[in-house]
Amino acid sequence: MSVHSLSLDSLSFTDYENPHDVILEDEGDTEPDAHVSQVKLIRKDLSTEELYLQACKLVGVVPARYFLRNLGSATINLNHHGLGPLGAKALAIALVTDMHTTTLELADNFLSAEGARYLTEMLRADFTIQNLDLSDNHLQSAGAECVAKMLLENISIKSLKLSGNRFVEDDAKWFADAFASNYRVKELDLSHNQFCGRGGEHLGQMIANNDGLEVLDLSWNHLRMKGAVAFCAGLKVNTTLKHLDLSFNGFGNEGALALGEALKFNNTLVYLDLNNNRITDEGASLLCKGLEANDTLRVLQMAYNSLTVEGALTLINVVKNTPKTAIEEINICNVLVNENFVQLLELICQEHPNLEVQYGGVGGFIAKKPRKRIDPMKVIQRKLRLWDFFRNIDKDGTMRVPVVDFRKAVQQSSIPLEKFQIEELIQRLDRDRTGIVDYRGLADTRKQMMRDHRRQLRKVESRQKKEKQKSDRILKTFESAVEAVTPRSSMIISPGAAKEDSSGLQPFSATPLSSWHHIIMSNSSRYSVNNMSSEHVHLPMIGNPSSSPGMRSYSQPNLFTSVPKPSTSKPASAQGMHSRSNPSVSSSKLSPTANLTRSRPALNTEPTSKTKVKGKKKKTKKRKENA
Repeated sequence: MSVHSLSLDSLSFTDYENPHDVILEDEGDTEPDAHVSQVKLIRKDLSTEELYLQACKLVGVVPARYFLRNLGSATINLNHHGLGPLGAKALAIALVTDMHTTTLELADNFLSAEGARYLTEMLRADFTIQNLDLSDNHLQSAGAECVAKMLLENISIKSLKLSGNRFVEDDAKWFADAFASNYRVKELDLSHNQFCGRGGEHLGQMIANNDGLEVLDLSWNHLRMKGAVAFCAGLKVNTTLKHLDLSFNGFGNEGALALGEALKFNNTLVYLDLNNNRITDEGASLLCKGLEANDTLRVLQMAYNSLTVEGALTLINVVKNTPKTAIEEINICNVLVNENFVQLLELICQEHPNLEVQYGGVGGFIAKKPRKRIDPMKVIQRKLRLWDFFRNIDKDGTMRVPVVDFRKAVQQSSIPLEKFQIEELIQRLDRDRTGIVDYRGLADTRKQMMRDHRRQLRKVESRQKKEKQKSDRILKTFESAVEAVTPRSSMIISPGAAKEDSSGLQPFSATPLSSWHHIIMSNSSRYSVNNMSSEHVHLPMIGNPSSSPGMRSYSQPNLFTSVPKPSTSKPASAQGMHSRSNPSVSSSKLSPTANLTRSRPALNTEPTSKTKVKGKKKKTKKRKENA
């Protein structure tokens, strides 16, 4: 049989250690030495074009003429060519020896998981392709697994697009595991998939443990509620992400709250897209609390949310009230604003000339809150006594007054009631519509009025309590998610602080949210006054803790609980004086034995200081007596 007669098995390079050494076997029986010589001959004679044509012939697909015309170019665009899995196999065989292509675009080719497997086998050894687009190829879960395993070995891909591949919740775990060790991919597109709650947790873990991604697109997913909160927990500790697209996810006010907490700490994000996320004016105010502490974000996309003029004013007031803000662009192109907004924006632009705000136009208004409903019975009570009021109308003393007389008496009195309030009062006193106001049950009416008032107050308190409980649940979920995506340690980072560690690139631990707002400078429990013993510890000069943006504090457990407590009779100032007089003490190491041995000399100095003081007092008394 001819040397160029190839088999399907010969096109599979999964069994060879180096896919660059493509072995094209002859189906006939050949001796080992003859076989090796034939392989060398085939590799030398076949070009990339011939290899691709032979592969297409054997797998039974039509060659892509565009690919043949652009062989040797840096970019190969085969989007919408309908290659299918077998077409991907032929393409992979041809590209395994290609050294020129750096960008490969294969969007919308229905490759499925099978085609992804052929391409990923090639990419495990191909070190020239840097940009790969596999969007809209129905890869699904099996394809996600193939791509993730390839990322563990590939060292060349910098941009990866996997949009619209029907990835579901648990598929995000494959990417979380892959990007925990892959730091070469800078751009990742996972938009138009089906990541929800658990997917948000895995994606939060991914960005928390990755130090390479700079651009991440998660638009058109289902990240909301717990999924959004868990993802924001990973964003809090991320140190590399610069461009983040979260549009069309339905974050809502819950996600805006968690995102605001994350922005207090994240100091690398430059671009944030939150278009169409069901965020209201309340959510915008929660987000702005994080923007007040952030000094890196430049572009904020907030279009097509449920914002009004109030939300728009909240966003630009952050720029006005935050001197260190870096915001240069705010997009609220669907929001109609009013004249007050335009005037305020002009004043802000004088201080921030680079600021650009896109809004829908002038014509919006701030919805006026309805006036509080005034109980007409209370109004009468404030002006005069009800009993006297009715007795003046009831000349016969029957305790029954016609409605006409009652209405006329109220109108002629000085009681400030409008017409609808008078009618409401009549309906309350004449419930059976008899035309007679019977004020014998006035006491019962008064009790009912008080019951209604208390019921209304309980409703307001219940609503406020539910809102507070909801916010607390979100913050607690955010705290738990932060603990889940980072290993446990004792480090606490203040808002705006850098996230570098002297020991290397290590993710940071979770801390209670209360410490984010009230950070106490306690470098260690052994540095407190009660645990100083007799040694004077020299701490580095860190300036004012409240004004230092890069402050770090450590809330470690007290490791010296077994050390005997120092004597409480000795003041802290005496300890400091003793340490300055004895330089060897200040330079000694902190150890329980050192504390015990060096506390005795300090005790000997106390009586002498006391006797000196007493002596001075006696001398002053004698001088007074002599005088």
